[in-house]
Amino acid sequence: MTRKSHAAFDPECKRCPRLAQFLADVRREKPSYFAKPVPSFGDEGAQLLVIGLAPGMHGANRTGRPFTGDHAGILLYETLHKFGFSNRATGDDPDDGLQLRNCRIINAVKCLPPQNKPSSEEINTCNQFLRNEIAGRPRLTVLVALGMIAHGAVLSAFGLKKSQAKFAHGAIHEIDAGNVLIDSYHCSRYNTQTKRLTTEMFHDVFASAVKLIRAE
Repeated sequence: MTRKSHAAFDPECKRCPRLAQFLADVRREKPSYFAKPVPSFGDEGAQLLVIGLAPGMHGANRTGRPFTGDHAGILLYETLHKFGFSNRATGDDPDDGLQLRNCRIINAVKCLPPQNKPSSEEINTCNQFLRNEIAGRPRLTVLVALGMIAHGAVLSAFGLKKSQAKFAHGAIHEIDAGNVLIDSYHCSRYNTQTKRLTTEMFHDVFASAVKLIRAE
């Protein structure tokens, strides 16, 4: 992995003016919402890293935990449970007792973006936190990127160009001797309802991840 400066997660980060202002507006309109940079969730020493896009308005932005309380979390948490990475098949509330095993969920962008569309500059600014999460892991790490933005963020974290590993659902990219990237379509409501991503397709991605981890 290319060594760059790393930054630990900052729960009060305001490095992106547009996102900071948007969150301030959301807090005024919805005072019960978390509406801050959302921390990663799960085992800090995990071999499986699931990389999402960004908090959803009424999901992680509301609850403060990735993929919690929105449609995308339904398939993700069911799948993690099926393959032994969690103690529960659902994750609707931060106080539900959900625990991840050898798995950590990280968003490429920590703050809720307007219309769920972060800018390239915002993605790049937040990439330092992703680099920090990935760096220094002593064992084989399998990174599952949910969607093209997450895929690109992972490549950036390793100092790679997008042309060096093109996104395709189910594609497996050996990043270096200790890190493997697997691509998946995002488990969003749109993708699952249109059948662009089926349950079987999503399960196949995690079955590949399990095989790689066990092979080590």
